[in-house]
Amino acid sequence: MKKRERIKTVFLYGVFICYIILLIKILLLSRVSLLDLFHSQRASIRSINLIPFHSIMGYLSGSSDTIRRFAFGNVVGNIVIFIPLGIYLPLFKKDKKLLVNLFLIFTVSLLVEIIQGLLGIGVSDIDDIILNCLGGVIGILVYKFLLFILRDENKVYATITILSAIIGIPVILYLLFMVKMRF
Repeated sequence: MKKRERIKTVFLYGVFICYIILLIKILLLSRVSLLDLFHSQRASIRSINLIPFHSIMGYLSGSSDTIRRFAFGNVVGNIVIFIPLGIYLPLFKKDKKLLVNLFLIFTVSLLVEIIQGLLGIGVSDIDDIILNCLGGVIGILVYKFLLFILRDENKVYATITILSAIIGIPVILYLLFMVKMRF
């Protein structure tokens, strides 16, 4: 492997690792600090929704502007946060099949919801899994679209490297260090 290719690979894996840290921070540590997570006197309230689209329908029928703003942020946030995973998975894996990558995205989302339920962090919601998978599919389709347009996997790799540098790193750094969330 040439030095330039090695640098691109290390850079992309570095951005991906930062993205995974951001996912953990947002999905698991945004409501409780790491120190408080296992504190014996922490009151944990568990809420689980296993009815598909129940939360989303509740958001749509909400009457106040506050509920609608929260709903929009929750729905869009659950989609957007998994788009990068959908882009990076086919980039890093040899198996580029949609269903295989979608299954991995589903598994990650399901694990997050199980951990949230077991530790009493937020709400475990089937709607979050559905929205996360939708975001993952959008990411996979972005990757496939780039592959269709550029017709060369090396060009796609280079394009995603450039986009990660221009968009990914500033967004990740902003969310990791500037947005006030517990960590």
